[in-house]
Amino acid sequence: MHSRFLPYVQHLDAKFRSLLAMSPHTPASLPKQMCARGVYLLSEGRRHLYVGRSNQIRSRLGRHCRPSATHRMAALAFRLAREETGNLKATYKKGNGSRAGLIENRKFLKAFVKAKARIRNMSVRFVEEADPTRQALLEIYVSIVLRTPYNDFDTH
Repeated sequence: MHSRFLPYVQHLDAKFRSLLAMSPHTPASLPKQMCARGVYLLSEGRRHLYVGRSNQIRSRLGRHCRPSATHRMAALAFRLAREETGNLKATYKKGNGSRAGLIENRKFLKAFVKAKARIRNMSVRFVEEADPTRQALLEIYVSIVLRTPYNDFDTH
């Protein structure tokens, strides 16, 4: 491994272990004093579903599940709604299959609202990581180790 890259990865496992050791909260029960920048993990019971990163974790978690969060803000909820309604194939063309088109569909909108409520009840853990490169690497590391089903590093 290249010597310039090593400092970015040598602490990944320690951060990962710290993340898993943290007592879980819900998005609504986050501690008043918490790190702002880092990586967070959303889980249901022992099933780890999604890893994200943010420079404003508290706000980002709110955008995942706040009832007023739009389809542009709540990407995980949108993906869960896609799964529930069978609209799995993303399209970037205007029309029924687009984000804007799907959110106009009553069945899809109901699933989206339900998905945001589901996320509000998920367990959340987080670990501080201020460096954006280390954040990105830690997000990838955690998602690979835990096999989180809703992380996708594909390009659009």
